[in-house]
Amino acid sequence: MNQIIKGAELESAVPANVFVETVTEVTHFTDRLFRFKITRPASFRFRSGEFVMIGLMIDGKPLFRAYSIASPSWDEELEFFSIKVPNGPLTQHLQKVREGDQILLKKKSTGTLVLDALSPAKRLYMFSSGTGIAPFASLIRDPETYEKFDEVILTHTTREIAELRYGEELVADISSDPLIGEVAAGKLHLYNSVTRERFEREGRITHLIESGKLFDDLGVPPINVNEDRAMICGSMHMINDTKSLLEQRGFTEGANNNPSDFVVERSFVG
Repeated sequence: MNQIIKGAELESAVPANVFVETVTEVTHFTDRLFRFKITRPASFRFRSGEFVMIGLMIDGKPLFRAYSIASPSWDEELEFFSIKVPNGPLTQHLQKVREGDQILLKKKSTGTLVLDALSPAKRLYMFSSGTGIAPFASLIRDPETYEKFDEVILTHTTREIAELRYGEELVADISSDPLIGEVAAGKLHLYNSVTRERFEREGRITHLIESGKLFDDLGVPPINVNEDRAMICGSMHMINDTKSLLEQRGFTEGANNNPSDFVVERSFVG
C-alpha cells in the first residue's frame, strides 16, 4: 500500500526547488472530475495560461505531474481542475485530498498557452475538451485577455452534460466579479458541446467547425486568419485534429519567441 508523507516529515524531505502548500478548497463535480485550490507562495509568479508541476510525496519519493493553473495570475490562491484516474500514479491519491492536506508545487511555471505567443487580432477562440478548459479558466479571468481581443469565445466539449458544470459556473461567476465582470461583459462567450448524450449542441468541436454550426450559432464569420486567433487544449487527438483544421485555413502556429495565429498546449493529455 502506498504511503503518503505529511507534516514535518514532508517538509524535511522535499527538494529545494519545491514549495509545500496547503489545500484550501476541494469541489467534486462528477465521479471523473474535481477542482482543488491551494495556498500560493508569495514568491511564486506565473503568466495566465501556464502550467506547473504539482505532486505528492509517496513512499518517500516526490511524484509530480504537469497541471495547468486554472486561476489567473493575480489570484491569491492557485486553482487546479483534474480528472480522476482510478489507477493513475498520482491522481488516485490526488482525488482524495481534503482541506488542510499538503501539496508539492515546483517553483517554476511554463507553457505555450499565453497571450504573448499570439499576434494581434479581433477575436480569440479557446478550443478545449475535458479538463483542457483549465488554462482557459485562467485566461478568461485575466483583464489583459480583453484588452487584446474584442471577442473571446471559449468552446468546451465533454462526454456528458454533467461534465460541463465547471466551465458553466466559471463563466457565470465572471459576470459578477468586481475585477473583470465589466471588462468581460459582451466579450466573453461560452460554447458547450457534448459527445455522448443528447444535447442542444452535439459532437466534437472539429465537426462543429467543419459544418459551420459553431459560427452560425455564435453569429460570427467562419474562422479566418485575418480576424481570428486560437488556443487549443485537450486530448492529443482533439489537439491534432483542431490544429490540422486551422492549418488548412492558413493559420500558423506561434510561440513565446515568435507570436503568430494559434498555439497548443503540448504538456497536456486528458
